[in-house]
Formats: sequence, C-alpha cells, structure tokens
Amino acid sequence: MMSHYSNREFGASNSTDYRMYIMQQDQPISPFHDIPLVHSPPSIMNMVVEIPRWSNAKMEICKEEILNPIKQDVKKGKLRFVNNVFPHKGYIWNYGALPQTWEDPSHVDPDTKSKGDNDPIDVCEIGSRILARGSIVPVKILGILAMIDEGNFLSKITLLIVWASDYPLLHIDDVEKHMPGFLQATREWFRNYKVPTGKPKNEFAFDGNFKNREFALKIVNQTHEQWKKLVTEKTDFTGLYKYVNGNFIYMSQAHFFHLRGSSY
Repeated sequence: MMSHYSNREFGASNSTDYRMYIMQQDQPISPFHDIPLVHSPPSIMNMVVEIPRWSNAKMEICKEEILNPIKQDVKKGKLRFVNNVFPHKGYIWNYGALPQTWEDPSHVDPDTKSKGDNDPIDVCEIGSRILARGSIVPVKILGILAMIDEGNFLSKITLLIVWASDYPLLHIDDVEKHMPGFLQATREWFRNYKVPTGKPKNEFAFDGNFKNREFALKIVNQTHEQWKKLVTEKTDFTGLYKYVNGNFIYMSQAHFFHLRGSSY
C-alpha cells in the first residue's frame, strides 16, 4: 500500500457486517472519490485492490454507503463468492478498481452499443505478487477487454489489464510474450465464471480481442470525465448522495464523522 494510506476493518470476515475503510493521515476517506486517479502521467494510475489473487469472496467498493467502504457483495440476502473455474482457484489476478472513474449507465458506448455498469472501472492486476485488500498501488495500463455482462441487459464491464511490477511490460502484446496463455486464460475465466451458478456464458465486444494501451487510456479518460460529471452535478440537499438507476451513490465525505462529532 502507498505509505500515506492505511485501512481499518470492522466486523467479521465473510459476514454482512464486514467493512474496510481506507484511511489517510488517520482520517477515513472514500476510495471512490478521494484517491487521485493518476499516479504518474500518462499511463501510471492508482489502483484500489478489492480482491487479492486466488481468493473467492466478491468484495467491492460500496457506492451506496458513506465513505464507500470495501464490503462483500450481497445478492438476495446471501454473501457472494466466485466459483472456482477449473483449473483456477478464485480470481486469477488481483482485482480492483480505478478511483475517480465511473461507467455511466446512461451512456451508450459507440463501439459496443452497450451501457456502463454504474461502477468504477474494473482492473485486473496480473503481476506475480498477491496484493492485500485495501492496498492502493500504482499500476501500468497495458490494455483492455470489454465484457458484455448478462447480454440481455447490454451492460458493459470494462476490464483493464494492468501491471504493478517494475518488470518492463509496456504493451498488451508483451503479456503474451512473457506470460504465454495468460490473456486467453483471462478471457475464458470471464466467459465461464457464472456458468456454475446456472447463468449463460458472458460475451465480449471486439470479438473478444484485447485492445491496446492507447485504446485503454482513452476509455480511462472517458470514465474519469463521467465521474467528474457524477460528482459535479446537483445532488440531494445534504450533498451526500445522488440517485442513479434506482441506487444511491454516496459522494466524497472524508470528514463526515468528524463534522458530526461521531466516534470512529
């Protein structure tokens, strides 16, 4: 984790009570809004790690709660875990998101003809280390894969392929050269990971091809602009949240507890 960030955990793991808050100088901040997107221009970004490699619990930045803690996703009252997809165990990369990005569900992407998934842009970090949940790490943008999640809804999940190592990978083609077969394994994992739950295979835009770094950076910039629009347009009277596609999204309130005299 970058040295000026830390985290605090509350509640038991694998429970609906679990929350991890990101801290800066001993104050809670939002990993969605308060961590800068760019670490070192033009292509080194900050990544918020939600799910360490080879783990199964589906953790995510919670847009619907104040300070946007990391929590385990719940569907129909049950905690969500990803199934193992043979021959892999859990997530095959460190999985997370880029702060200060948002895939606008009202925006129809001209390339894929699908809408955003109402989340920060997703990130697969393919280095050799296991990164801890809540880590904030600088990553190189290498390329991008666009998955159409549950195609009937035409919801696009943009999957950035990134690298947190000093090893000289610069482009998506370098991945195949130094890690042969890994991009194919990534594509097949995303194609099949919902099949054990009875859902159909996922589909991809661009015939399942990975797009290059330049294309990926264009998408990152677009989602950053969509985030700017999200946080600058009029919200409710408290300034804390806005209502998007039937869900509340809480805005940046790093000093929320301090201002209200609450203990933390």
